[in-house]
Amino acid sequence: MSHSRPIVAVSGYREVASWGPWTQAATLVPWDYVRALRDAGAEPVVLPPGGTPEVLRLADALVLAGGVDVDSHRYGAQPHPANEQPQVDRDESELALLATALELDLPVLGVCRGMQLMAVAHGGRLEQHLPEAVGSDLHQPYSGTYGGHEVSIAPDSVLSGVFGAVTREVATYHHQGVADPGSLRIAARAADGLIEALEDPSRPFVVGVQWHPEALNDQELFGHFVSHAVARARV
Repeated sequence: MSHSRPIVAVSGYREVASWGPWTQAATLVPWDYVRALRDAGAEPVVLPPGGTPEVLRLADALVLAGGVDVDSHRYGAQPHPANEQPQVDRDESELALLATALELDLPVLGVCRGMQLMAVAHGGRLEQHLPEAVGSDLHQPYSGTYGGHEVSIAPDSVLSGVFGAVTREVATYHHQGVADPGSLRIAARAADGLIEALEDPSRPFVVGVQWHPEALNDQELFGHFVSHAVARARV
């Protein structure tokens, strides 16, 4: 579709929220996503879980936002005691959105949970509790506060073309990670070996990052992503 600003669909989620005198279920996405996408020249539209994925025919790109753990049964594993309660409707909705986005050849950016969901959708599996796997709390050091560490970016990846550097400092908050990327290609790792980015080398921009670029308003990454949305909007 043709727009002055490309429309980027962002997967929202259902949470109990409070505002004014009200406390009730709401569709949420952190404002950082909205800010980062608007700063990059896009018009973000939040999609509640449970809707029809066909709405993506009106969009130019898709962001799979971070959030609660993916249901371990999606990749054939019993849940770890540290896992969060899965949101089955969100898993189903986002897997359908991803499948439709790929069918429509839309640019896709997966963030944290979004990257993990992409791995599961491509036949991969997750490491369910990183402190046991890597022996530290590096990736989620404090409750409700982003940590930080460097990632090493593969030189032949899409991300290397975005950043033009082999290392990058990122904001991190997750207790799970990708153990097996399935058919996706690994594009970055942390110093402890954890997979930090994935991409589909057969597509112009289908990328997942384990970190939170929206928290730092990373305009290199969002700008590159939105440039692909602009190209898609002109088709």
